[in-house]
Amino acid sequence: MVGASQYAAFLADFRSSGPLHLSGPALLLRGVWYSGTILAILGCHELGHYFACRYYDVDASLPFFIPVPIFLTGTMGAFIRIREPIPQKRMLFDIGIAGPIAGFLVAVPTLFVGVWLSHVVKLPADQSNMMELGEPLLFKLASWVFWGTPPDGYSLNMHPMAFAAWFGLLATALNLFPIGQLDGGHISYAVLGSRMSTAVTFITVAVVMGLAWFASSWIVWTVLTVAMLIAFGPRHPRVFDEEQPLDRSRLALAVFAVAMFVLSFTPAPIRPIDVIQSPQKPAGRSASAGIRERGRIGEMSHLSYPTLQDAERIDVHDRPTLKLGP
Repeated sequence: MVGASQYAAFLADFRSSGPLHLSGPALLLRGVWYSGTILAILGCHELGHYFACRYYDVDASLPFFIPVPIFLTGTMGAFIRIREPIPQKRMLFDIGIAGPIAGFLVAVPTLFVGVWLSHVVKLPADQSNMMELGEPLLFKLASWVFWGTPPDGYSLNMHPMAFAAWFGLLATALNLFPIGQLDGGHISYAVLGSRMSTAVTFITVAVVMGLAWFASSWIVWTVLTVAMLIAFGPRHPRVFDEEQPLDRSRLALAVFAVAMFVLSFTPAPIRPIDVIQSPQKPAGRSASAGIRERGRIGEMSHLSYPTLQDAERIDVHDRPTLKLGP
């Protein structure tokens, strides 16, 4: 249902009414653009952990997905259960980093395909019922490659695959925070050791609290992070060879994990436009933000189309999408 809602809003181009020219079953089928993409990104992330556990003969469950009745995403992510302690530092590092790398390798191509499938539309005069999506650096790159800089008053209506990839990048960044039992916490402990990684955990939690003051969309993540620290403590469980340093190849992978975080992170994932836009500001948006309509599932990113005349002529039958059914 969430995927169908995403695709319906994509076709609506921020119109509050009007025919979609699609039957219910056809709309549900096209919902696979979103649901299939997000399940692939989250599933591959957890399968990366799972297969790394299998490689080291660590007892772990298959992935569990967390459905939630939220029409923005429909899920809070996925997880696996590791049923026994991880004894060695290199095993901990490999299991911790395998998930983010696997999910990232799926998120990147789906992001570029999704942005390519998107299209530019004119922004409505009334933007009071919209919210802004923050753009990670990787999203900015994909937007620039395919659409350049948008003219004032126009924005890119994000294809459901692009939005799924955006959410996948956000999930990757969240997991790479160097805190406690998160993937980034495992990596931090393996690279820095117990004392330094504990200090990094406290510093990162303070940063997350600051982000919650900057953008309210971080409040839930801040609460979850603090709850996790209370439940499990700030110190990472020890391994037997804690003093053994990692080899150069794993240190290089740690640097790559930092790069993944930087490319996937956005300081304000979601916030209302009226918080950042005064009533006198024109409808045009900067290239550093995305837009969605409150109460609907229409996502937009501020990218350009070859001409304004072409953008005005786009309708349901003329947009660059691939068909998934009748």
